[in-house]
Parts: sequence; structure tokens; C-alpha cells
Amino acid sequence: MSGTYLLLQYGNDAWATRFEDLEGRLAFTISPVDERPNLVLKLAREAPWAQQHPDIMGPSSSFFYFGPSRSPGNMAYGNSATQAMVNSIRKPKEGSPLRYFVTPKGLEFKWKVAADRLECFDNKGTVIAVWEMGEMRDPFSARLTIKHAGLSVATELLTTLTLNRIAQAFQW
Repeated sequence: MSGTYLLLQYGNDAWATRFEDLEGRLAFTISPVDERPNLVLKLAREAPWAQQHPDIMGPSSSFFYFGPSRSPGNMAYGNSATQAMVNSIRKPKEGSPLRYFVTPKGLEFKWKVAADRLECFDNKGTVIAVWEMGEMRDPFSARLTIKHAGLSVATELLTTLTLNRIAQAFQW
């Protein structure tokens, strides 16, 4: 079993992008579902990639329900109850680069947010995922490295990564 899994992000737009593995298998897609009256996005974990990794657990999708003018609204994993978006990007204190989130199973993680790199840590301080912008010469926009320990929460990682990138763009 590999210790890390690399996903390449195609598209710079956090609102509409896709992630593929090195073999070109579609892993995740993020796309608009509706824009009336407010934007709704769907993140979907795709079968071509997920079927390669039996350790993947949890929800296969998530939804982002934005407020007016794309303000923070609610989100949901699959068909679960909605929760406030801001609960998945909680700052421990103003000015901190850390953003905390809790999975539907109650596991706590944190993202360390920087302009071109985000790192996700488990509750023991171990890095389980790293997102980095690609270089100008790369055919992809960014790369996401997920450690084996992060596979069980892959959808939650992509959901909160997307939410953190959107929060950066809108300076929430």
C-alpha cells in the first residue's frame, strides 16, 4: 500500500475544478449546481479513483449553499443535516493561519493556510494532506498530496480545502 496519493488539480477556479490521479483517473469534481437565488456547489468523489482505494470511507459528496452575494452560508456532507460553513473554517484566534474542522464522525483536523500552500494536520499534529500551487510550466494548476491516514476522510479534506480556498478568495 502506498504511503501517499497525489491528485492533480485542473483549473484555478475553486468554484469549478477537477482532481485526477497520476493515471488520469477522475478523483473529485467541483461544479455549480444552481445559482438562483444563491450559488450552490457540489463536490463529488468520483468512482474511477475511489474504487482503487478501499480505505476511502465517509460521504461521497458535499454541497455548499452560499448566502447572498456569495457570503458564507451552509454546507452538508451527502444527505446529512446542514451546518454553517464558518464552523468548518474556525480560527482559534484572529490573525491565525489555522482553520479547524470536525468531520461527521467527530474527528478534529486543522488546515494551516498560506497563499500558495495549505497543510492539513490531524489532532496529533501529523500532516495528512498538503495542497500546493503548481509551477507556471505545469499542465495542472495545483497538486494535492494525501497521506494514507487521510484516505478515510478524503471527501472531508477536499470539502474543507475548497472552503478554505473560497474563504481566501473572498477574505472571509
